[in-house]
Amino acid sequence: MTDTPAHAASAHGADRAATAFQTDLLDRFRAQAAGRDLWVFGYASLLWRPEFEAQEQYITRVWGWHRALKMWSRLNRGSPDCPGLVFALLPGGSCQGVAYRVARDQADDVLVRLWAREMPMDVYTPHWLPCDTPQGRVQALAFTLPRTSPSFTGHLPSETYRQIFRQACGRFGTTLDYARQTYESLRAHGIEDRALAALLRHAD
Repeated sequence: MTDTPAHAASAHGADRAATAFQTDLLDRFRAQAAGRDLWVFGYASLLWRPEFEAQEQYITRVWGWHRALKMWSRLNRGSPDCPGLVFALLPGGSCQGVAYRVARDQADDVLVRLWAREMPMDVYTPHWLPCDTPQGRVQALAFTLPRTSPSFTGHLPSETYRQIFRQACGRFGTTLDYARQTYESLRAHGIEDRALAALLRHAD
C-alpha cells in the first residue's frame, strides 16, 4: 500500500512530534546537569568504549535495576533478517557497574555526545540513578529499558541465544563479540556477572 497524502502528512507529523519530544527531553537533562559535574553509570559497552574522558571512576551498584541481554538490535549487533541483542538496564534487582565523573566544563558536550550515541532510535529511557561513591551518593545518568518497550525481548529460550550467538551481526560486529567484550571488561573491573557467564556458555 502506498501512502496517500493524508497518510504521509500523518507520518510526517508523528516524526516531527517524536523529534520535538527527544529535543525537549535532552534539553531537560542538559538543564538538570548544567553547572556541575556529570556522573554517568556504565554497565555494558560504556565499560570498554566510553568515548569520553572521566576525571574519576568508581565501581558502584545501582538498586532497582539489573543488566540483561534482552534488547533487540537490528542495526548495531544484528540485522532485520537476523536480529541481535544488546544490554539494557531492566527494572528489578541490582547492577554493579562503573560511575564515571566528567568535569563540569566538559559535561554538556559529553552529555550531548552520549545522547547521540545511546538515544538515536528513541529506545532507551534515560534516568538519574543514585550511585554510592567515595565522595558520597551521586546521581548518575543511565539508559534503561521499560518492559513495555517493543525492543524488550521478554524471555528467550536457550536455543534462541545459541542461534543469535552463531549468526547475529550488525554494523558494529556480532552480538557474541559484544557480549564477550562486556563480560571481559566486567571481570577486568572485578565484577562477576554470573547470569552473563551462563548465557555465554550457549556459545560454546
